[in-house]
Amino acid sequence: MRVYFALYNFLLFLYSTKYNIMEKLYTLHDSYISRVPMAFTRSLMEKINWNSRLIGIKGPKGVGKSTLMQQYIRKNFNDGDRHVLYCSADAGYFTEHTLVETATRFVQSGGTTLFIDEIHKYENWSRELKEIYDLFRDLHVVVSGSSLIRFNDGQADLSRRLVEYEMPGLSFREYLWFETGLKIEPITIDQLLADPAAFCIGIVRQLRPLEHFGNYMKTGYYPFYFEEKGVYQSKVQAVVNYIIESELTAYRNLEIGNTRKVKALLQVLSQIVPYQVDISKISRNIGIQRPTTLKYMKHLEEAKLIQRLFTDLETTSDLQKPDKILLDNPNLIYTLSSVEPEIGTVRECFFCNQLVGASHKVEYGGMKTGDFKIDGSRVIEVGGPDKGFSQVKNEKEGYVAADGIESATFRKIPLWAFGFLY
Repeated sequence: MRVYFALYNFLLFLYSTKYNIMEKLYTLHDSYISRVPMAFTRSLMEKINWNSRLIGIKGPKGVGKSTLMQQYIRKNFNDGDRHVLYCSADAGYFTEHTLVETATRFVQSGGTTLFIDEIHKYENWSRELKEIYDLFRDLHVVVSGSSLIRFNDGQADLSRRLVEYEMPGLSFREYLWFETGLKIEPITIDQLLADPAAFCIGIVRQLRPLEHFGNYMKTGYYPFYFEEKGVYQSKVQAVVNYIIESELTAYRNLEIGNTRKVKALLQVLSQIVPYQVDISKISRNIGIQRPTTLKYMKHLEEAKLIQRLFTDLETTSDLQKPDKILLDNPNLIYTLSSVEPEIGTVRECFFCNQLVGASHKVEYGGMKTGDFKIDGSRVIEVGGPDKGFSQVKNEKEGYVAADGIESATFRKIPLWAFGFLY
């Protein structure tokens, strides 16, 4: 009888321990979900197939991945619903408990949908995600992580299991929604180029886009602008420092002693004119060898801090010299440059960022044609209000994206209109 009593107490202890551990996670979950703002949701919310069994959301720090996950829960589950759980892989809980253990307890408690934020901060995450996927066929798992993580990282092949999404910062359209409360649906590039005049007239009837465009260029790309506007650029700088000092060192084996040189490289790139790419000169200025500079540039692009452009992406190698280099978004230029940014560079940076954010293939147009080649066919020249068609006059699908204008004429389209693609 004593043996049975002792076994009963032991089993009761195990059950209560499991219960208490899950209750701690649910308490944190409730705290996160109850505080998430719901007035504005990113367009990616509608693009994700939430029925997939394993979803991965990648993106640089600060673009709103955590908020997106929490908002989805708030929209689709009732308060106190224990079929769903949101947790962060960098929480202290995971220093003592594994992902597999957590998923097991969650499923045993009736859970069906598990959200794991900051998955890249958990060691061996891919191996355990694969195990969870194979063990629990009725469990839906959504994870988020750095732009630098590779879901097929050699430890476990998740490519056939996981549906991957890339999350950029705010488009100009999303910024206007947040800033003015006016929700305008995104437009495809086919729709925009087919009748740009009608689209622009429709927008101008509702607001003056140029009134907001300059501010977006300086401070509108990262959603945390709407939290503390007065310290926006210092927070952007903190994001850059975090990516270089923490993420590149952890996931691309950047030596700690070289982080200052990478920051110097980024500052040099923030000030060069895009068509003056001299890798040897840049390397001398920051004190590193040319091959190392090219390797760092590749990593900075993976981290969504710069954009390398080539005339032909199909034949490009990893360490090939880019034909043009831009920072990833205009806010980075205004934050990192120690001089007044060249407006032409800012315009090209915006255009490239918005097209890439809408999942278009962007290539360098070359010296004798327009600035950018889009999806292998369309050629678009970017410039000011007086920009002419000389660079694209011989192109079957040649256009001008002009800053400083409200209306579209012929194939001359306001630059801001390309900010409505996502």
